[in-house]
Amino acid sequence: MHPAAARFIATLLAALTITGFSTRAHCTDTVSPPSVPAGRIVQLDRFPSQFVAPHNIDVWLPPGYPKQAPYAVLYMFDGQNLFGPREPGKTPSWRAAATAAKLIAAGKTRPFIIVGIWNAQSLRMSEYFPQKPWEALTAKQRRTLFSQELGTFQILPVAPYSDAFLEFVTQELKPAITRRFAVDPKPEATFVMGSSMGGLIAWYALAEYPNVFGGAACLSTHWPGPYLSLDAKTDDPAPDAFVDYIRQHFPSPAGHKIYFDHGTRTLDAYYAPIQQRVDRVLEAKGWTGTHFESRVFPGAEHSEKYWGARLAIPLTFLLAPH
Repeated sequence: MHPAAARFIATLLAALTITGFSTRAHCTDTVSPPSVPAGRIVQLDRFPSQFVAPHNIDVWLPPGYPKQAPYAVLYMFDGQNLFGPREPGKTPSWRAAATAAKLIAAGKTRPFIIVGIWNAQSLRMSEYFPQKPWEALTAKQRRTLFSQELGTFQILPVAPYSDAFLEFVTQELKPAITRRFAVDPKPEATFVMGSSMGGLIAWYALAEYPNVFGGAACLSTHWPGPYLSLDAKTDDPAPDAFVDYIRQHFPSPAGHKIYFDHGTRTLDAYYAPIQQRVDRVLEAKGWTGTHFESRVFPGAEHSEKYWGARLAIPLTFLLAPH
């Protein structure tokens, strides 16, 4: 295969991952809970909201639940890709249940549950793009981002509405989880995690709701926004908007943790320069030591296979035993 063709196919495959296309059903469809090797899944089908369209929710409960109550809670984005076996022809699973169960059993983390929030499929980019940085852009810059396409698909289909999505998570979903499950609702026991665009919404959730979330883990954060590549010739206003927002609005590290990482292949190859800018901003704001971690995984690609392989690292960072 010609090298240029191979690069195009690799970018296309990564783009399909970023935009949340999956062979599983749409987030508003009813499906059977995924099978897990440890613990069990409680599925909340079509969880209603006054802020956004209904979302399916997969709640993973560890073995022995509720004997170790109260449990910490990890809210994870792109929830339809977290659990279940890795099946040919389907988006790879993070196999999050197996990793989490092993860490809890070994005492490497406190007992916790995982709340997997399914994404909005074709609207995923708009739901996960941090809204206040978007609103800080000029009209011309917004038009530039709206113009990005993958074939005939507009990557950013509507204006970002992540503020409404986070209202759903914090005002509707979290209270329901607290009522139904044996969990600790305090910020020091409540965390968020996501990858790619899910990494963007994870740090944005911590910044917007520091009194709700005690920490965030952002794997392969897609700093280019709707762009599927990034080089010196790319006129992409999103990274500057993200960095400026973090500089001006990120909370104090006291009582909080944040984790970033990225690989060096496929889409992750574009992230290092922007991540380094973010790291410097956070360090200047006092994010050091046990509050902040930023890692690079040489050779790692932009996919669930690689995120799942290193999942134990951010889990132990966020959920270390007291």
